[in-house]
Amino acid sequence: MADADPAGRTLRIEEAEKKPNTLRKRLLGGIAGAVLLAGAGYGGWYALVGSHHIGTDNAYVGADTASVTPMIAAQVLRVAVADTQAVKKGDVLVQLDDSDARIALAQAEADLAKARRQYGQTSATSAALAAQVDARSADIARARAQLVSAQADYEKARVDLARRQRLAPNGAVSGEELSSANTALASARAALELARAGVAQASSTKGAASGELAANNALISGTTANTAPEVLAAQAKVAQARLDLERTVIRAPIDGVITRRNVQVGQRVAPGTALMLIVPIDALYVDANFKEGQLDRVKVGQPVTLTSDLYGGNVTYHGKVVGLSGGTGGAFALIPAQNATGNWIKVVQRLPVRVALDPKELQAHPLRVGLSMDAEIDVSAN
Repeated sequence: MADADPAGRTLRIEEAEKKPNTLRKRLLGGIAGAVLLAGAGYGGWYALVGSHHIGTDNAYVGADTASVTPMIAAQVLRVAVADTQAVKKGDVLVQLDDSDARIALAQAEADLAKARRQYGQTSATSAALAAQVDARSADIARARAQLVSAQADYEKARVDLARRQRLAPNGAVSGEELSSANTALASARAALELARAGVAQASSTKGAASGELAANNALISGTTANTAPEVLAAQAKVAQARLDLERTVIRAPIDGVITRRNVQVGQRVAPGTALMLIVPIDALYVDANFKEGQLDRVKVGQPVTLTSDLYGGNVTYHGKVVGLSGGTGGAFALIPAQNATGNWIKVVQRLPVRVALDPKELQAHPLRVGLSMDAEIDVSAN
């Protein structure tokens, strides 16, 4: 019995050593099976789902902000908003001093009244000139009548002188009477020339009056008190002055949130000075920067699922691709890379893809410009 004990002990020891080896094999086999199963599951998921989606965490919220600038030069009287304040389209943002604008409007209105009065005066002048033309016509008629009378007197004086000259040799006409007849003929000749000059002068005066009438009519022809060029120019100045007065009140051009306000009361601003920005938080978008190797199947209109670091995975946004940028970020950098120098290392480029967000989802969970986003495009959709 003492000799059998060592053999049994050896057998038990060998059996005890085999048990861990068996457990190790089973454990390794289970792990290998799990790995194979996971690999098969991932392969199936990738074939059915993963291959139809591309994603990136290099995405940021953007917006087409509105820059608020004055259109006239003036002093700031009041600033009605502050940074982070929400505003609606049409809300008053800044009030400028309107004293100069009101004076300019009053001057423009006075100039308009003056232009209309001058038009009325020009119209009345035409009537007066027309009357002068009629009067000059009457003067011509009177001068012609005087010419006819002078012509008759001249003919009478000439005949009287000729008759006396025939009788003079017989002594029937005295020398004094003959001399008087000569004087009468000379006087009649002078009166005839004067009458002819009167006709010419009356005709010339009528011509001048007619020219003045034509020139005056040209100023008002085809126009009224509201369509005359001088009146229209004055009306334009009034409209400009009234517009400048309205521009002393600067209003919000869109709905949004005020940011980068850099205007203070008492400051004198010039046209084009940036006073503040308005961010339209209800019209935000996302620029997702995808690697160039991911973009072969990206098309406009494909759905996009997004999450933000602000809310985490509990909030999901749904958008769609609206366009791809015309170039990579590096292509439009301030100092673009010059790969032709020879110091070239290939770097995978990223192209911005513009994603439009659902306004209703933005209202429920507002975002801000510059926030990080995770974007995933379903490239299986056409």
